[in-house]
Amino acid sequence: MKKNLTFLKLGGSLITDKGKASAAHPERIAMIAQEIAAVLSEEPEMQLVIGHGSGSFGHIPAKRYGTRQGVNDAEGWRGFVEVWEQAAALNQIMMQKLRTVRLAAIAFPPSASARAKDGEIASWDLTPLKSALAVGVTPVVYGDVVFDEVRGGTILSTEELFQYLAKPLKPKRILLAANEAVYSDYPSRETIIPEITSSNLADFSALLKGSEAEDVTGGMLGKVQSMLDLVEKEPEFEVRIFSGVEAGAVREALLGDEVGTRIGG
Repeated sequence: MKKNLTFLKLGGSLITDKGKASAAHPERIAMIAQEIAAVLSEEPEMQLVIGHGSGSFGHIPAKRYGTRQGVNDAEGWRGFVEVWEQAAALNQIMMQKLRTVRLAAIAFPPSASARAKDGEIASWDLTPLKSALAVGVTPVVYGDVVFDEVRGGTILSTEELFQYLAKPLKPKRILLAANEAVYSDYPSRETIIPEITSSNLADFSALLKGSEAEDVTGGMLGKVQSMLDLVEKEPEFEVRIFSGVEAGAVREALLGDEVGTRIGG
């Protein structure tokens, strides 16, 4: 397996309008897909695992049914299926854009192969995903419902998937492309926080909490905390959160530019 492995997450707020149900940003997804394909063409030793959020597709029904907290009746299971359908629908849009730029990519929906225990991944057969990487096919994972031994059903975020995948796959970098950078002066948005560590997280937590749109997996604060937890266990990983909105932003991040906010010491 090639050593130059990067995890790239495309946030739900980046690829959808989280204020409107099932509203993708197809032009933005197409732009990012083109940048990914171009970088992989220029850097043949690079491998990617792409992940994406569910944005306004999955989060709205997930909040309506409380799917993240658990599923225990017929109505809840109908909601579980609805969240699955919405997450899969957005993934199909993503995969179509990747096919358009002739990127050899295949989706690995967690609902089909992972199982949770009280909200955490208990098992996940990674053999097919590793096989894809070995032959030069790019795996795509995404926030999805999974069956849960304690809760019945739950939702796993892309960050949680990356946390689990990081230990066996050992990526060089984990890049989280969001709709906005992480600012120290929100809402004026003039100064990007250069680094967030466990020691200064409390200073910025008020700026990171939640968002106006639906996000059942913890908002920006939850994403930062999950990545800090990962870096504490695996300090060799480079983790960055940055805005992927502008043309060229994802390309620059993939090519190693020090974009956005570094997570961890």
